[in-house]
Amino acid sequence: MPFLQTYSNNPEEAEMGQRGLEHQEPWTGWKGPTHAALFAIGAGLASLLLIGCLGDDDSPADAGLGSPTADAAEEPDALPTRPESERVDTEEPSFSNPTDVTNPLFPISDLHSVVLLGNVDGHLLRVETTFLPGTKIIDLDGTEVETLESQYVAFLDGRIEEVALDWYAQADDGAVWYLGEDVFNYEDGAVADTEGTWLAGRDGPAAMIMPADPQAGDVYRPENIPDIVFEEVTVMSIGDTVDGPQGSVEGAIVAEELHMDGSYEEKIFAPGYGEFSSGIGGDLEALAIAVPTDALSEPTPAELETLFSGAIAIFEAALADDTESVSATLDEMEAAWADFRDAGDVPELLAVQMDHALAALRGDAIFPAAEANNASGAAKAAIDVAMATLDLQLRHRLPAEIDLARFDLWTRQVIIDATGDEPSHIAGDVTVLEWIWDRFAHTVDDAAAADIEAHLEELRTAADDEDVEAAAEAAAGLRETLAELEE
Repeated sequence: MPFLQTYSNNPEEAEMGQRGLEHQEPWTGWKGPTHAALFAIGAGLASLLLIGCLGDDDSPADAGLGSPTADAAEEPDALPTRPESERVDTEEPSFSNPTDVTNPLFPISDLHSVVLLGNVDGHLLRVETTFLPGTKIIDLDGTEVETLESQYVAFLDGRIEEVALDWYAQADDGAVWYLGEDVFNYEDGAVADTEGTWLAGRDGPAAMIMPADPQAGDVYRPENIPDIVFEEVTVMSIGDTVDGPQGSVEGAIVAEELHMDGSYEEKIFAPGYGEFSSGIGGDLEALAIAVPTDALSEPTPAELETLFSGAIAIFEAALADDTESVSATLDEMEAAWADFRDAGDVPELLAVQMDHALAALRGDAIFPAAEANNASGAAKAAIDVAMATLDLQLRHRLPAEIDLARFDLWTRQVIIDATGDEPSHIAGDVTVLEWIWDRFAHTVDDAAAADIEAHLEELRTAADDEDVEAAAEAAAGLRETLAELEE
């Protein structure tokens, strides 16, 4: 399937309400995936992810996930930028083999699937980044540069908030350069704007995102398009050790980033992971798992199979108003989780996520059969547990398999939202499905791909028309196709 291709900032296109205005090409996100001081990602950090995030408000924070906003963009000379003499990105890069990325602090081609967790303005944040199989040719002042593509999808409180598609290339000296991004900011499931979109060679210069051998005091600009995007990074320290998903990671760097509105945030980059954590104030985004960096050779543990199958069973029971077996199933799931966590070697942020998801399911699953809203809540809580389980299974399975399973879970979410009173939620669900499909479509044979795309078109039409019955019917049809694909 072709990948999203557009660079539009046209507000009329945003009103189309589709995932990316019929675009296809890859990643970025909330540039940069944001904030943090150097501290261990352990129980203390994990607890921060949930502070202020357990309220009843299901809507995203008013602020989007892009670069900090300001009433008027400032030119770099109006900002407290570092002296030009300290910058390491002023020489024009040469790109002989740009898709061969070997820089350990920005290993984009080795980050096939990444999950980051955190919070923004008291709302739970989830980010999924995916290395896409295609490349993009960018004309950089008359020189064609082949770039790698990556997709960034951010959720607040479980609803899509931002998608970005980024293009990267490694220069001959080993520095990694950023050559642009397509940004899609969502509101009520539809594209609200594409603010932050830029392309090197069209809007301004390429931007260094990681030096070949960063040293304390180095200064560079990962984004440098005044009035559109601007960031300046100063490396504060090198050779640090941080706590990663599987233990200590040596050789990390800590950097301070200046934004276009004059604000600062701190970031950590770690070998094998790239951007590792970022945050300021009470906001935080931290890497929870990355593959193949954290991949394990062992097959999926039986306990994780029990958690996933149990979550699906409770989902089905909730929709059928059948509570007889729910308690026993949940008991089995909690016992399996306790055994798995007690065995150790569980990435801490994923463990916190599962603890929270199971607690929410326990609170919602034992519901009076007559209360449909509680039944829907239990079904949604079951999906959250299943999603958390897939994050844990990511170490044992191929990313495309995990994305196929996520895809199926989002079709189930359509079915849940079709019973609610927020049609915009269905539009957001369909948007997520479309983006996830871009991740694994290349692994599906032509006949099955045609069926899936036909169902997605039906879902998009139903979502745009706010036809909940048609959406539920199309989702059911899509699930039947997926069942055949998984056999």
